[in-house]
Amino acid sequence: MSDTDLLLLKGGEIDHLLASQETAIMAAVGAAYQAHARGQTGMPPDSYLRFPGLEKERIISKAAYLGGDFDVAGIKWIASFPSNVEKGMERASATLILNSTETGRPMAIMESSLISAKRTAASAALGAKALCPRDDVTAVGLVGCGMINFEILRFLLTAYPSVHTVHVFDLSAERATQFAGRAGRLKTGLRFDVATSLDAVLAATPLVSLATTAVVPHITSPDACSEGAVLLHISLRDLSADIILAGDNVVDDFDKVCSNNTSLHLAQLTVGHRDFIRTTIGDHLNGHAPPAGDKPYAIYSPFGLGILDLALAHLVYREAQAQSVGTAIDHFLPPSWLER
Repeated sequence: MSDTDLLLLKGGEIDHLLASQETAIMAAVGAAYQAHARGQTGMPPDSYLRFPGLEKERIISKAAYLGGDFDVAGIKWIASFPSNVEKGMERASATLILNSTETGRPMAIMESSLISAKRTAASAALGAKALCPRDDVTAVGLVGCGMINFEILRFLLTAYPSVHTVHVFDLSAERATQFAGRAGRLKTGLRFDVATSLDAVLAATPLVSLATTAVVPHITSPDACSEGAVLLHISLRDLSADIILAGDNVVDDFDKVCSNNTSLHLAQLTVGHRDFIRTTIGDHLNGHAPPAGDKPYAIYSPFGLGILDLALAHLVYREAQAQSVGTAIDHFLPPSWLER
């Protein structure tokens, strides 16, 4: 391809290229976090496009530069419309543009909801291993039975091969049952317990992923969290400030996670500082994290950094070139004005 050409990658092609690549995806996400902790990234504030009369619907732009071994730039434009689920559609849709840092020109345009889901899931699995490094985990809990927790389960099964039981809860019992039926294909012999309450999941297992569409905290008492629990706080707005302040908090980026009325932002507003955050996942992976102390439970709250999308887009782009996957759009850019 010349520098005026562009590679177009559709959702089905992304799915093919990332199939059974959980270990490679986790490695790419981990390397992106490490680069971020070393100051080798750039991320301007995310831009949120909201709509009159709609509380949960939004479209977000995430621009980023990822250095280190990646050296790429780009932007993800991701829409989250929870009401789509009732229409039989996916909640999220996304497009990503990958740019060269040598010329600034676009190298690829690709469907990105799958990339977004898998980088989120890989991040969750890395956070789980950081806070729960045991090899004998046999059960996990999932609150929210959508695509994100489906992918998180896929990656947790890679991180913890000993898992054989999954406790799930969703406000829609029908959706929870449907989730269990579909997720059962991820591993032979996997057993599902469809819980009747969120508290039942929290009580059943110490490792729980929260991936909901909540916009305000709905878990309000620290008593709901069992001793030694590890909460993967993926949706960022499930936990009250009191729960955040009582836990051992690990995040991906201090500034971003303490914004936009996340639970950690509310905790910061409550106490006037963010000293309750112990470290970042990048510092942990680089071996620079301070010790955990004696908190009763741990919370991993990743904001969802644009650099992670770039890490996976970079992986997808290389694989697409190696496997001759995608549609090359010749001469996407116009000729020089001197030649027109």
